Amino acid sequence: MSTFVNLCYDNAKGSKNARLTGGNGMRENIEKALEKIRPALRADGGDIELIDVVDGVVKVRLTGACGGCPMSQMTLKMGVERVLKQQVPEVKSVETV
Repeated sequence: MSTFVNLCYDNAKGSKNARLTGGNGMRENIEKALEKIRPALRADGGDIELIDVVDGVVKVRLTGACGGCPMSQMTLKMGVERVLKQQVPEVKSVETV
């Protein structure tokens, strides 16, 4: 877990002002942001899958070691949601399904 939070922080810190915008669409921007998060999740034996985006609410599935981890909600809110909101301003929240 600490590996994930540290890597997310480092990735987001370096691109704080580099928000993903443009004609790509919100879903594509979210996918690009998730690609920045995946190495940290994979380092801990997990991964993330984008399921849906509805009115700014991003629905994801944590897989691998992350799927059954008791810290997954902290990972989701302090890591994934924080990075997604920073990179894609239209994101309101992130939920697991």
